[in-house]
Amino acid sequence: MNFIATGIGAGLVSALLTVVVVKETMLAVLLAMLAPLPILIVALGWNHRSGLVATLVGGLAIAVFTGSSVSAIGFVAITGLPAWWLAYLALLGRQGADGTMEWYPIGRLLAWVAATAAVTIVATGVISSGGDYSAFQARARQIAEAFVALVFEAPEQGTEEAREALTGTLATMTPALSAFGFTFFLGLYLWLAGKIVSASGRLPRPWSPVPELEMPRAILWAPALAFVLTQFEGFVGALGYALFGALLMAFTLQGLAAIHERTRGKPGRGFILAGLYALLFMTQGIMVTALSLFGLADTIFGIRRRFGGKGPKQPPTPSI
Repeated sequence: MNFIATGIGAGLVSALLTVVVVKETMLAVLLAMLAPLPILIVALGWNHRSGLVATLVGGLAIAVFTGSSVSAIGFVAITGLPAWWLAYLALLGRQGADGTMEWYPIGRLLAWVAATAAVTIVATGVISSGGDYSAFQARARQIAEAFVALVFEAPEQGTEEAREALTGTLATMTPALSAFGFTFFLGLYLWLAGKIVSASGRLPRPWSPVPELEMPRAILWAPALAFVLTQFEGFVGALGYALFGALLMAFTLQGLAAIHERTRGKPGRGFILAGLYALLFMTQGIMVTALSLFGLADTIFGIRRRFGGKGPKQPPTPSI
């Protein structure tokens, strides 16, 4: 019964963090963004079934509080189930021939974080629009127009054609941009939950160092799949764009992990990493592109292992 009690508590906390967003303040938005964290913590620390209980309880609590079944379904599909699924994968393991446990590799976890983020972003669009893709497009265009208005602060700035072209591009890329950011936050929440549960002594697996993160080569099929999906109309095409954005962030994170690993024990490592993150903050798009290409090359060629790095060999995958 222990996992049920903890699941109920986590579900209520997560629901509270979600509904506080109605206050429409910056603090409320920041708190709402943390809603998956309690579910991840109980799922990792007690049992993945605790995460399922938290998901169901949170959905019921939101239904009672808001009187909206759509909000409850949104919580379950967008907050609860992604957190439970990632925790479930993190706890997958099997006993090896020598009696030691082989745990699900964190590189494969990152690949699933990207896939989960892409699916969740599209699910959010489906639920919020009631399954009407034209309504989804209209909302994406509103967001794009608001951004363009910030870029061209004065009406005379930029031609009408330039403003319209930028608006159309941003509206089309909204799923990709949303999945790009959501992949980062899902990965951050999973890492943070793992560190918290590990510090409490309840995490059943050793938490692998982030610099050892290396996605499997099978992920290289995903960009091709994303391209194929973008050729379709409707939410299928939106899923393709979302997958592109999620993969861009995943390869960026792997590129960062590879640099962290390659600079281990090197003199001036702190200075190098500080400079890297400063450049990432100042140049953003340029550095993201460079890091994602480096992460992609690391996946294809195994740069760390091939050129003297200490990157881990990919162990057999338990179950999934």
